[in-house]
Amino acid sequence: MSFDRSLKIAPSILASDFANFGAECAAVEAQGADWVHVDVMDGHFVPNITFGAATCAAIRPHIKGVMDVHLMISPVDAYIDGFADAGADIITAHVEAGPHIHRTLQAIRATGAKAGVALNPGTPAEAVAHLLDLTDLVCVMTVNPGFGGQKFIDMSAKIKTLRNMIGDRPVHIEIDGGVDPSTAPLVVAAGADVLVAGSAVFKGGSVENPEPYGKNIRAIREAAAGVYV
Repeated sequence: MSFDRSLKIAPSILASDFANFGAECAAVEAQGADWVHVDVMDGHFVPNITFGAATCAAIRPHIKGVMDVHLMISPVDAYIDGFADAGADIITAHVEAGPHIHRTLQAIRATGAKAGVALNPGTPAEAVAHLLDLTDLVCVMTVNPGFGGQKFIDMSAKIKTLRNMIGDRPVHIEIDGGVDPSTAPLVVAAGADVLVAGSAVFKGGSVENPEPYGKNIRAIREAAAGVYV
């Protein structure tokens, strides 16, 4: 998985049909998704439970490209190998999820996966200042994690700070929460290059009628392209 800073749309399967995960993953890729984003929640770190490594292993054969796994769980370290074995290309842990984030990032990279670190809305960019050389992706939450479909929280200032901190390092800035054609230009202008979108991608479509997925992905991409450099 080579690094490039071209704009990427990563549909979150949290907004898809849970009874058709494999087909949904294949459908959004066929309709133009760059990555597939998998939101793992434990009912402890966040107030919701979604799915675990077994689900990731089950959908992996249906994903041709990047499987981007976002762990909203605490503790994290004991589960890293399981998600890596399930085929995760990127494993992202929250800086707030435990006391030893350096160890967590080192453990992720030791599996061969790319290492991501996520920041809740109330956590400043400076929390990852000493992690950037261990990190392949910084995920900026633009909602409080736990549920899909929440209202976007503008984190443009934090994104700009991160973009300056990252400099020429090969580190993605990913945005997760409330991304749609109206908010995508804000975060891309601030320096983001990976946009996670759930309901904004999956609304109006289905496995049997996937064309709306492509239309929704193109709408986000075209809105962001107006400001992307």
